Amino acid sequence: MKKPLSRIQSKNRKAILNAGLEVFSQHGFRGSTLEQIAQTTGMSKPNLLYYFPSKEAIHVALLTELMDIWLAPLIEMDPEGEPIDEILKYVRRKLKMSRDMPRESRLFANEVMQGAPRMEGELMGDLKKQFVEKSIVIQGWIDSGRIAKVHPHHLIFSIWALTQHYADFDAQVHFMIGADDPYPEAEAFLEQLFTKTLAP
Repeated sequence: MKKPLSRIQSKNRKAILNAGLEVFSQHGFRGSTLEQIAQTTGMSKPNLLYYFPSKEAIHVALLTELMDIWLAPLIEMDPEGEPIDEILKYVRRKLKMSRDMPRESRLFANEVMQGAPRMEGELMGDLKKQFVEKSIVIQGWIDSGRIAKVHPHHLIFSIWALTQHYADFDAQVHFMIGADDPYPEAEAFLEQLFTKTLAP
């Protein structure tokens, strides 16, 4: 049995993961180094290696923790709920994640753009399982005439694209519209868009 971490060890591990998130979200996996992560953490590289044996180990730990968070809004979509309400709740949750967790969104996006080499197995399996299950739920709502005839897969893809854009392309969004908070208007627009798209 693995010996539990002490309070200081837990604090250091958390600091390393937070530094890794900062570095990876800015530079991607390939552009990041252990030296950058150690410097951001304020630790020496040998001290960092005591907790994680490699850059990849830090990256995988972050992705593993992120996947649970990423899946939660999809899991919360209630098959017994009102279809349009449930889909709009999902849109809001995803948009809120973009607002509150932009670094995590960029970490995930960078990994996927590189072909998801560190996520192909168990992590992507969990996402695929939820994706398939919720696509079946959406198709059931379509078949019963409760929402419009849309393609369930592409509906989910479009929600991902339209919500995660605000985190993954944050610099572009703010360059185009200035320093104003884009999220209240984005939420209103997306609610209007999906309400009209899904109306039976």
